[in-house]
Amino acid sequence: MSDTLPKGPDDARTEWQDLAARLTAADVAYHRDDAPEMTDAEYDGLKRRLRELEAAFPDLASAESPTAKVGGPLAEGFGKIRHEVAMLSLENAFEDGDVQDFSERVSRFLGLSGGLSFTAEPKIDGLSLSLRYEGGQLVYAATRGDGETGENVSANARQIADIPQSLSGAPDVLEVRGEVYMSHADFLALNEAQAAKGDKTFANPRNAAAGSLRQLDAKITAARPLRFFAYAWGALSQPLSDTQYGAIARLAELGFQTNPLTRLCHSAAEMLDHYRRIGTERAGLGYDIDGVVYKVNDLSLQARLGFRATTPRWAIAHKFPAELAWTRLEGIDIQVGRTGALSPVARLTPVTVGGVVVSNATLHNEDYIAGIDSRGAPIREGRDIRPGDLVQIYRAGDVIPKIADVDLAQRPAESVPYVFPETCPQCGSPAIREPGDSVRRCSGGLICPAQAVEKLKHFVSRAAFDIEGLGTRQIEMFFGDATLSIREPADIFTLEARDGQGLTRLKNRDGFGEKSSEALFAAIRARKTIGFGRFLFALGIRHLGEVASNDLARHFRTWDALAETVDTARPAAERHLLADEAEAHERAEAQGSGRRATVKAVRDKVWAAEPAIAPEARQAWEHLMAIEGIGAVLATSLVTTLSQPEERASIERLLSHLTIEPPEERASHSPVAGKTVVFTGTLERMTRAEAKARAESLGAKVAGSVSAKTDYLVAGPGAGSKATKAAELGVTVLDEDSWLEMIGG
Repeated sequence: MSDTLPKGPDDARTEWQDLAARLTAADVAYHRDDAPEMTDAEYDGLKRRLRELEAAFPDLASAESPTAKVGGPLAEGFGKIRHEVAMLSLENAFEDGDVQDFSERVSRFLGLSGGLSFTAEPKIDGLSLSLRYEGGQLVYAATRGDGETGENVSANARQIADIPQSLSGAPDVLEVRGEVYMSHADFLALNEAQAAKGDKTFANPRNAAAGSLRQLDAKITAARPLRFFAYAWGALSQPLSDTQYGAIARLAELGFQTNPLTRLCHSAAEMLDHYRRIGTERAGLGYDIDGVVYKVNDLSLQARLGFRATTPRWAIAHKFPAELAWTRLEGIDIQVGRTGALSPVARLTPVTVGGVVVSNATLHNEDYIAGIDSRGAPIREGRDIRPGDLVQIYRAGDVIPKIADVDLAQRPAESVPYVFPETCPQCGSPAIREPGDSVRRCSGGLICPAQAVEKLKHFVSRAAFDIEGLGTRQIEMFFGDATLSIREPADIFTLEARDGQGLTRLKNRDGFGEKSSEALFAAIRARKTIGFGRFLFALGIRHLGEVASNDLARHFRTWDALAETVDTARPAAERHLLADEAEAHERAEAQGSGRRATVKAVRDKVWAAEPAIAPEARQAWEHLMAIEGIGAVLATSLVTTLSQPEERASIERLLSHLTIEPPEERASHSPVAGKTVVFTGTLERMTRAEAKARAESLGAKVAGSVSAKTDYLVAGPGAGSKATKAAELGVTVLDEDSWLEMIGG
């Protein structure tokens, strides 16, 4: 999405139509289906852009614009209730300056120079609900719907304990408005129960609350742990108070749950202070909020300020950045991956970030925890990360959550620096950090159970052997069972024979019966013939991804050809590693002495040292590095891995059970030959694997991320950050039909 305005009305209308369609679809997904397709930040950004277009090109504005509407369409299956007083949305503030502008704008409108007070309360991330009481009795409950008409969910609302069925001392007519929500603890328990029954789980508490309230069977709602906060009102037969703050207090007296963090503020500065205070307390609240709402406190002034088309002038919602949240770091776990890397993982008090409940986050490596980068320079101004800290979590799009910062003012007094382990927590082998590497790795290799299990999981993953019925859970079961005993890939292909000899006793245990056992054996047999690229990727060699695996497969065609080149190149690869170590040592010494490192001379000296490298070894090494997509790092990893006796013997045992098929020759005259293609979103006419295989067979190179070198992005429904980046870089974006038309169907 461009920051500049279109050059003319035609371009503006084209962009407006695209934005309006995306926002309308998002409203349906969020308000009617309780299944949002984009984050709040993405939605808010699109709506801001739409307002910019309408301000610059007024002819675009209309009653049909998403900027002129509230909420979304009604769900089917519920009766309709027209609100006596419309349920409007709120104007949003995203920066501190927006709050100051709001305060000044209100003062100017009223002709006041000061003395205004405002309420500030958490903005609950749930489903808006209106409750109508007549004569103290609950008559009906309605969702916000499109702002004018809502869904009749009276039977379901009566199942919520926080909603009184009758009131004492209330006005004869009282419409109480608030938010239905679900606590974090109840949300996690609900998802665990749903998963145990094999039912749908929910992405976040808001979706769970909305989906639970909109059940056609009230018994289902009754079984769900829903709660309700009251914070506003609609129709009234007599006022609750002369102030917003007093009216909220009156609702609490009547028996409604109101938010204890509601405060009275007398300036924009006080509002912002409370906003920041709530932000740091957010993780400990036990329920989701996505900002703070400010309202003019004096109700007579609210009446003077009145309303715009869809929002009141006397209120504004100050949103938290969708990608950021503060929470408590409960502990640091160390996971051991298939390459032996020790990866620190933060265990967090659950918090919703970017529409997803986050309980874990990456901590990258030991330097990141210590507050330094790979060169020893400070990050986060040198603040280290410790268990017990209040930490800021960052998440954007599909990016793995990470810790961005630490609040030292909230650090416990007994806190001590975290000491990164120097031995593998799985097998006890030394965990070594090589020069120039930011990661510490277990040296145990195949004796390390964590590495062995992760390698097996990778081996059977979708992009590798993709054996139906043999997934993560089964691999863990087989690995830990002395009888079933799958300890390396070759054992998978002997499982049926061992079972036939009565050695594995697979049938009638651990969820396997006669049919499921036979189905697994058939799936394994079907994978005894496999493409060379998939085979290489399945080996789990460090740095060797799908694209590079296919590049190697197309270049060498057979395992024997690749193995011969690797074996020949081994002495040169070892010399390259020595040169790397010498370079790192020279750089370190030069940095300490303040002189300039002469690394080229050091590398040349290592390569020229005795014994001399045979010409064929150097030629094989240079041959490897000359292959498209293969550099020194990957070539070194490939040679080092295949030179390990245990690893090589394991691969040879595997090969004895397989038939390796060479890849098809790449087409050279197709319209996408030599082009770089990225796929994103959900493809509807073929699987992602089929699409990639088809593109590669036509000579295209399939990449996993968008860059300036990308020629085409093929985007299906649900395309997110990749589509945004493609637009920024000017990459051609195609839908699935256009792509198929280009390549000939």
